[in-house]
Amino acid sequence: MRSFDLTPYRRSTVGFDRLFDLIENNARLQQGDNYPPFNIERLSEDRYRVTLAVAGFRADEIDITAQQNLLQVVGRKDDSVTDRSKFLHVGIANRSFERRFELADFVRVEKADLADGLLTIELVREVPEAMKPKKIAVNGGQLIDVSKDRDAA
Repeated sequence: MRSFDLTPYRRSTVGFDRLFDLIENNARLQQGDNYPPFNIERLSEDRYRVTLAVAGFRADEIDITAQQNLLQVVGRKDDSVTDRSKFLHVGIANRSFERRFELADFVRVEKADLADGLLTIELVREVPEAMKPKKIAVNGGQLIDVSKDRDAA
């Protein structure tokens, strides 16, 4: 397990406590269990996709919960239904799981699809207009929306 010493950064920054706590907690809680395997893709500046390999799970056995700054994916398998006495070898993992993903501010789940054993969750970051940067003119002129200038470039 990796150990991070963020003390020098904590001494010289203000307001980043939550970020440092997330890094330290994630390093401490690093799970040895990599089931189910997953990918995280950055599709564009404000769009992401999380893909989990959930072969053998039906849509009604998967529960996706999005809360503020947390995405939780839970798969529940009823072990009592499968009669394992007939199997000579069981190599396909078919067990319950729980995966958590910390989300940045203003990231929300757009949609989720299950196809061919892959669960894809589309995420989008939508910064509210009030939070976007605005250029302030000197001597009381009008405000200029910087994000529109950036989009036009």
